[in-house]
Amino acid sequence: MIRALIFGATGYTGVELIRILSSHPDVVIAGASSRQWAGERASRAFPFIHGDRDFPLSTLDDLMSNLSGDVAFLALPHSESAASIRPLLESGVKVVDLSADSRLRDPEVYERWYGPHKDPDVLEHAVYGLPEIHREQIRSTHLVANPGCYPTSVILGLAPLIGRHEVDARTVVVDSKSGVSGAGRGAKLTTSFCEAGEGFKPYGVLGHRHIPEMEQELSLLSGAPVLVRFTPHLIPVSRGMVSTMYVKLKAEISAKALRDEYERYYREEPFVHVLPEGEFPDTLHVSGQFGQRRVRCCGPEHEPGNRARRNVRA
Repeated sequence: MIRALIFGATGYTGVELIRILSSHPDVVIAGASSRQWAGERASRAFPFIHGDRDFPLSTLDDLMSNLSGDVAFLALPHSESAASIRPLLESGVKVVDLSADSRLRDPEVYERWYGPHKDPDVLEHAVYGLPEIHREQIRSTHLVANPGCYPTSVILGLAPLIGRHEVDARTVVVDSKSGVSGAGRGAKLTTSFCEAGEGFKPYGVLGHRHIPEMEQELSLLSGAPVLVRFTPHLIPVSRGMVSTMYVKLKAEISAKALRDEYERYYREEPFVHVLPEGEFPDTLHVSGQFGQRRVRCCGPEHEPGNRARRNVRA
């Protein structure tokens, strides 16, 4: 039985992690931290937890001083996770960092988007946590950088196209839509129900923090620099994400050839599903289906090769 620790358990990321781990037959949550609920049982914060799946909530310092786990999940805010990574690794605990603190390989790029990194030396040990791309490296590492939400949709949506001779992937245009839960559980005026309930707006138009993450991984896949032009939008739903990617063609590619490539690329991947021809992503189809990812490539009614869609939960 794998003993898991969760640092930052009561935000939206943490609670989703609790849902996944508490239903896993080979995992027990040995402890978790929460600023608001420290000293309580998890069932007090989340009634869906009960019986032998319940566990204590403590402060971050108390959890760090009693590392009775095999793996630690860091669901802390960006810049806060970095300070916890080295002590956990030195204690023999494997780490899955759900913040951005382990995703970018270059400390200077991280600083440009998030500020100074608290422990930049740990970046050389991190593996970007998309198993569809880095499975073997993930198996052997002790530090997994959990991908961001938008980058997951974009990277997996484009991966089968990168490297194809018909596609010019030097510049990619990305249009993404996300539900408000992606902004986190903390109270914010712009994501309150009254402010966002009937609205539909872009944000981060002149630069979003997920851009360097996308460019890093797509460039690795391509073997050459990839520039991403990215605009996210906030839509009035609680959760869900749709990303649409546009690439230029160097040569004609048929819809069938494109579909065949997506089906071949993801044939052995249990978490990615290419939708049947004629079906398109809908956030209603994936919200609540934990861990399931759906990919839809272009249909015959669209210009061949110009569009790939990926639908994920926020």
